[in-house]
Amino acid sequence: MIKDLFIKKTLAQLDEEANSNKHGLKRHLGLMNLTLLGIGSVIGAGIFVLTGTAAQMHAGPAIIFSFILSAFGCLLAGLCYAEFAAMIPLSGSAYTYSYATMGELMAWVIGWDLVLEYLFSTATVAVGWSGYVLSFLADFGIYLPASMAQSPFEYDQAGWHVTGAFINFPAVFIVVLLTALLVVGIKETVRFNNITVVIKVVVVLLFIGFGLSHIHPENWTPFIPQNTGVWGHYGWSGILTGSGVIFFAYIGFDAVSTTSQEAINPKRDLPLSILFSLLVCTVLYVGVSFVLTGMVNYKELNVAAPIALAIDRGGQGLRWLSPIIKIGTIAGLSSVILVTLLGQTRIFFSMAHDGLLWKCFAKTHSKFKTPHYSTLITGFFTALMAGIFPIGLLGELVSIGTLLAFAIVCIGILILRKTEPDAPRAFKTPWVPFVPVLGALVCFIQMLSLPIDTWLRLIIWMAIGFVIYFGYGRKHSVARKRNR
Repeated sequence: MIKDLFIKKTLAQLDEEANSNKHGLKRHLGLMNLTLLGIGSVIGAGIFVLTGTAAQMHAGPAIIFSFILSAFGCLLAGLCYAEFAAMIPLSGSAYTYSYATMGELMAWVIGWDLVLEYLFSTATVAVGWSGYVLSFLADFGIYLPASMAQSPFEYDQAGWHVTGAFINFPAVFIVVLLTALLVVGIKETVRFNNITVVIKVVVVLLFIGFGLSHIHPENWTPFIPQNTGVWGHYGWSGILTGSGVIFFAYIGFDAVSTTSQEAINPKRDLPLSILFSLLVCTVLYVGVSFVLTGMVNYKELNVAAPIALAIDRGGQGLRWLSPIIKIGTIAGLSSVILVTLLGQTRIFFSMAHDGLLWKCFAKTHSKFKTPHYSTLITGFFTALMAGIFPIGLLGELVSIGTLLAFAIVCIGILILRKTEPDAPRAFKTPWVPFVPVLGALVCFIQMLSLPIDTWLRLIIWMAIGFVIYFGYGRKHSVARKRNR
């Protein structure tokens, strides 16, 4: 009985699944589309939203170091993801990789963890999208009622507060709209993403270029604020905690790997798109955090639209840039919501095909060839989270889920090199075991730096997952039935 919990899928079985068309998904994505999907997911809340929150609450101007530390951990994990993506070109990302290396129970744990990651990531970005839309409308004298434009709850260092609002309507609206687009088809989704990625990269470069001349060096003093005596509140512990909080901003390459069954040449293109998107986005993240903390004092940055605030503070010299930045940011955040919604639906799709979730999640639309049931259910719960929860709480939950997924993938490479040393690898993680061991270690250290409340919420989430697994998934597991 215990042994059954760790039943694995062989590489041969996974390769057969990848080469068959029984899943009903169409292969439309080339290298450029995959790379833009990665950039579309990565350049979003990390730059446009959580940079300010993490600077004010944790690291101050040293948030730059937090981004560099997170990027280092992501590079290590990204190299491990690249090997898996080339070997196992199936939707499901770390969930599928865990099935091949650690068995079904761990695959369930990481799959359920990925649901947490994508659900709250999308909701986080939707709240940020709402903040920028409200800021943009205010420039034209249009104001939504406060009761319909913010979260009913607020969460800060003092705990929970009731805001008096009813729901964050703009956040709900964008999730519903993009859910509908995902149902229509992957080709339409990719076209929309490609356009918005170009727009937001241009916007980020404009902000960095013109913001440099409006930096006030005194805003960088002290560059590393003195720790207040509380772990994670400034000082070096704040840098470490900040890196954990913003870590979820790098999950774009994770989302790329969930589209394996829609890639034309996954064994070649997935590793390249993962590493390309990570490189481009790291450079832009560091540049934006440098300029942002130089333009506005870090103590004032805990807002839903920090870049919009910086532009407004720039005075007449930057006033012309304000609508461009805000439109570009709104478009950019839209693509992040789109890609992370896409990622979650493909995780559900893979788990349902393995029998671990209900069959409806594995059904594809007869006309659009998309997993429409999983898309609609995902959209509903994401909209609910975005409508009622504050951005800081959502971001912390995403980070711990992302870090756990990355750590498991790094460990999985060590296992696969031991159990399948001669398996063909289109891409090989360099310097094994150094890279995967260090990658897992960096992820675990950042997890330990996160607030204890975040750990408690992860434990509760996992407890709910175990109820579903032992109540349904274990009884309907396709792998278990195959081995009877």
